Amino acid sequence: MSRRSLAALGWLAAVVVATLAGIGAIRLVGDSLTGTPGGVRSQAEVARDLAAAADRSPAPTIAPPASPTESTTPPSDVQRKTFQIAGGTVVARCENGLVSIETWSAAQGFALRDLDEGPDDEAEAKFEGAGGRSEIKLECRAGQPVRKGHDD
Repeated sequence: MSRRSLAALGWLAAVVVATLAGIGAIRLVGDSLTGTPGGVRSQAEVARDLAAAADRSPAPTIAPPASPTESTTPPSDVQRKTFQIAGGTVVARCENGLVSIETWSAAQGFALRDLDEGPDDEAEAKFEGAGGRSEIKLECRAGQPVRKGHDD
């Protein structure tokens, strides 16, 4: 064989070895970079995992009502009221003339962006999500939590 043929054959062998090494490395690392961790899951596995997660998670603190409603009146001068807006639900109370947000729950597709829970002359919750922005400002009027600027 001539020198030129040996050089071409050596170059071709080097290309084949490099290509095979590259393919092997991609297979070795590729699944961890682009694949689903743990492989593809069946519907039964997903349902089982969701049921297990639901058993571990605490129950929601409030169920959003269809419209603002007043909860049962607690003893003393504390008055609570639930308000529902597009971004979520807020439960507020008035005590000694000051308003406080006791609990809040963001609606699906929304997240709490800002919260001034009081107690103060005014309390405020701002939600933001795919549906836009939604906010509520509350104050105490006649010992009751009301939306600021509204005649409730």
